[in-house]
This record gives sequence, structure tokens and C-alpha cells, in this order.
Amino acid sequence: MEPIDCAELYSDGRHYDLENAGFVQDISFYLRQIANTGGPILELACGTGRITLPIAEKGFQITGLDVSQAMLTHAQAKAAVRGVEVQWIHADCRDFSLDRRFAFVFFPFNSIAHLHSLESLEACLARVREHLAPDGRFAVDMYNPRLDVLMRDPGRRYPVTEYPDPDGRGIVTVTENNVYDRAAQVNWIKWYFSIEGQDEYVQALNMRIFYPQELDALLRYNGFTLEAKHGNYDETPFGSTSPHQLVICRAR
Repeated sequence: MEPIDCAELYSDGRHYDLENAGFVQDISFYLRQIANTGGPILELACGTGRITLPIAEKGFQITGLDVSQAMLTHAQAKAAVRGVEVQWIHADCRDFSLDRRFAFVFFPFNSIAHLHSLESLEACLARVREHLAPDGRFAVDMYNPRLDVLMRDPGRRYPVTEYPDPDGRGIVTVTENNVYDRAAQVNWIKWYFSIEGQDEYVQALNMRIFYPQELDALLRYNGFTLEAKHGNYDETPFGSTSPHQLVICRAR
């Protein structure tokens, strides 16, 4: 299987949290799903615990798994400050064995897009099936691809976000450009980080694109039955203009 190619982007949890500050819309969505399934819960690609910790604070037993030790270390520190217990697992979502099953497993925030090959995707989905309880549910959040974004001029940069540098050096401005490989269905994205008066640095955010019918079919062919597909975190039905593909399924 191909190596994880975005390790540098996820090497500092402080920057990650500041980049995504204020994004909380998906947390209530997952809490509603968990209200139906109960625990225990497994979050794949949990990162710094942005979603994990609010779920733990509601009293649910949750395990967070991530391939980046740096992100997990930051998550552990946040959990200690907030006084919640979470089992943190440093592992690749394609290759793990926890010797237990979960009522709810979820793969949030477009993280599935880091699985670029069919081999990687099938390995991950096989691990999910092995870890789902008999009546458990699996949720995937993948954005609904937009061709106008994929086919943007690769010579131009587009704004992403701004945030205060955690080391107090000023405001970090993030811009991006991308080149979309239509054969591989991978969007090769570069993020440019700059602080006024300092050197710019570049990190890769390469994302496999999953189109709506394709994602549904891949889940079905890998042993899942789809129960619902929402287009946004308020659980509106999925449609052509929906920003997200929020799929709820169970193992056959």
C-alpha cells in the first residue's frame, strides 16, 4: 500500500486546531448518530480530538485512532486539560487490530480522501468490518466533489484560511493551488503558509476524489449496506448541490 503522503501537514496539532478553529458543525451530527447506536465508539483519523473530546465529554466510551503521533500527543494534552478519558491508538487505519468491537465507527472530515488506492480503501474497510458490532453502524464524511474547484487554474493561488501563529510570530495566511489527475482521481493540492516578513513554506494535501455513485458502490462491494445518505450535517437528503456525502451504513 502507498505511504501516507500528508504527514508533514499533520505534524503540529497546534496549527491544525487553529486552521480549523470554529468548525463544529459535524459534532452535533455525530452525537445524534451515537444517541441511536450507543457505544463504544471508534473514530478513525481522530487527529487532535476535535470531535473525539466533545463526544467523550458527553459520557460516551470512545477510542481515537490516528497515524500521526504528533496529533495524538496534542489530543492527549487537551484531554488532560478537559478532564476526560479517551483511549488513543497510534495506528494506520488500514492495519490495526484492537480485539474488540464497536457500536459506532466513523471516518470524519474527508479523511477517507487520504486513501488514494483501491488496495488502501479495501484494507481500511476490511478493518472496519472486523471491528463493528453485529448491529453496529459505520459513518463516512466525504465532500461532494465540485468540478469547478477541481479544474481551477493550477497557476493561481486561492485563499484557504488565516490564523494567529501559535508561536506568536504573526498571522499565518494559507493559500492553495491544485492539479487534478483525472485518471487517478487524485487532487494534488499544495498549501502555502506565509507570515509577513518571513519565509514561506509549502505542504501537500493530496486528496482522492470519491464521486457519489462511486462511493456508494465501493461501500456496497466491500460488504456494507447503506441505510442513509445525507447532504449536510443537518441530515437533509443528499442531492446534486449537497456540500457533503454523509453515508450511514452497516456491515452485511
